[in-house]
Amino acid sequence: MKIEYKVYFSNAVLIGLIVLLGSFALHDLNQILTKFRFTVIADELNASFLAMRLAEKNFILYRDPAVLVGIEGMIDDAADSLDEVKDDITRAVGLENYSRLRAYMDDYALMIGEARRHASVGSQPSEEMQKRLRHAGQRLKEFSESMTSLEQRRVGAIIAKSKSVLLYSVWGIVLFALLFTHLIVANIGLSLRKVVELTQSISKGHYEKIEEKPTSDEMGAVISAINVMASELQRREQEILQSKRLASIGILVAGVAHELNNPLNNISMIAQTYAEVYDHLGRGQRIDFMHRVEEQTERLRVIIKNLLDFSRPKERHRVKNDVNRVVHKTVDLVQNMLDVSNIQLRLKLADNLPAVYIDEHQVQQVLVNISTNAIQAMGDSGELLIASRYLADSGDAEIEIRDTGKGIEPKFLDHIFDPFFTTKEDGGTGLGLWVSYGIIKNHGGNLRVESSVGDGTAFFITLPSYMKIKECSDDETQHHDN
Repeated sequence: MKIEYKVYFSNAVLIGLIVLLGSFALHDLNQILTKFRFTVIADELNASFLAMRLAEKNFILYRDPAVLVGIEGMIDDAADSLDEVKDDITRAVGLENYSRLRAYMDDYALMIGEARRHASVGSQPSEEMQKRLRHAGQRLKEFSESMTSLEQRRVGAIIAKSKSVLLYSVWGIVLFALLFTHLIVANIGLSLRKVVELTQSISKGHYEKIEEKPTSDEMGAVISAINVMASELQRREQEILQSKRLASIGILVAGVAHELNNPLNNISMIAQTYAEVYDHLGRGQRIDFMHRVEEQTERLRVIIKNLLDFSRPKERHRVKNDVNRVVHKTVDLVQNMLDVSNIQLRLKLADNLPAVYIDEHQVQQVLVNISTNAIQAMGDSGELLIASRYLADSGDAEIEIRDTGKGIEPKFLDHIFDPFFTTKEDGGTGLGLWVSYGIIKNHGGNLRVESSVGDGTAFFITLPSYMKIKECSDDETQHHDN
């Protein structure tokens, strides 16, 4: 479900709960208002019934027929009031209770009428009649008061129930909103963390993908798009690597051509000499001539093999390797450029270096690229230092490539590893150092630069030791198994 639909759904549920809660509260409020109106009416009736009972006692004490007439008037008024508010009383206490109240009042009215008829002819009501009259009046008053008291208790119960229900409902809605919000935020946050981790990984040259099936919401679409971008970036990086190799080969060819000419000239001279003196040579001398040809041919084969190994696109293949060995192979590739440019090479390689876990050809690509930039920066003379050392603090190996060129201005140093950024006057591609940075980061290492205008530039390549990589891999495997 899309995030916007989740939000709409959660809002619809919350609105539904609020409407339900409001309907319940309105229903209870209507009940309370109905019963409140009844208690007001009942209080007035109870006051009337109390006045009737007092008048009844006065009649029994003083035998005044006019009192009975007054009671009949009060009964008629009470009856009229009951008829006017019948619907309200019925809603509050029900039709049955209303009918009983009216019946008790009618009985009381009959008893009052009978007593008035006896009094009008000068006859005094008997003890039995007085007893029945008091009983009818007491029953009417007690029923009215009990019904009023009952409804007051019901009003209190409704208010208490409404308070509890409203309290629990409000807390329930709040908890539901918090829980649903937490679920949505957690879901979005998890996806965002994956996106952040993936983009950070891509920025370091790691082109891993989020393998789990993307969700059907917007974050899933973002993850799918980033996975596609990672694949495309990986493909383009390979294309850039290959193009940089070819570009580097173009630079190397100038120096290699000179190196190839030497053994070819030697072979040509040996062949001419061999043809001229063949008849005067013994078997051992002829074999010696062929050995010399073979030596020059082997020299050509090694040069060509190094160029082919460097230029072929290769799959990433990391193995345990020796830093100094890779440095020496790089020197073999750039030696001719050094000779042509009249640049002195100084090697300062440490003996106590730990083994590293690298793709030899990729790291060699970085070394050749940085060395080529250094040679071009120095022009026709200078010194190139390639050093290796052991970093005791981290246990890593470090390669330093330092030139005596013109250096890099401070304002450019922060952008030296940005793609398409170049300081070359002849307009380089600006991709070499960016690709090199990605390769080293992809190996778990670091590439940094120091430069001073007029004094030269130094690049420092840090590669983690094989043991450190192995320990990290074992820890991740153990964590995954747990």
